[in-house]
Amino acid sequence: MTPAEEKIRTVLTPFARSPIPDDVDASLFELGVLDSFGLMDAVARLEEAFGVKVPDADLTPRRFETLARIEAYFTARAA
Repeated sequence: MTPAEEKIRTVLTPFARSPIPDDVDASLFELGVLDSFGLMDAVARLEEAFGVKVPDADLTPRRFETLARIEAYFTARAA
């Protein structure tokens, strides 16, 4: 597990409606981990954790569907 993935899991845990999957490519929405309301709060916390502002145009469930996508997004934006 990368440090970024660990940080993401820590941030998402309070918002998770079901267990966060070990598979980083599993859909957090299909598994019921997050819903669209939880996503907004989770993204706000991820912004704080990574020191990155997410533009409104990027706030789509597809962009934050999996742990791998979340990690790729925040890693790229933080660089």
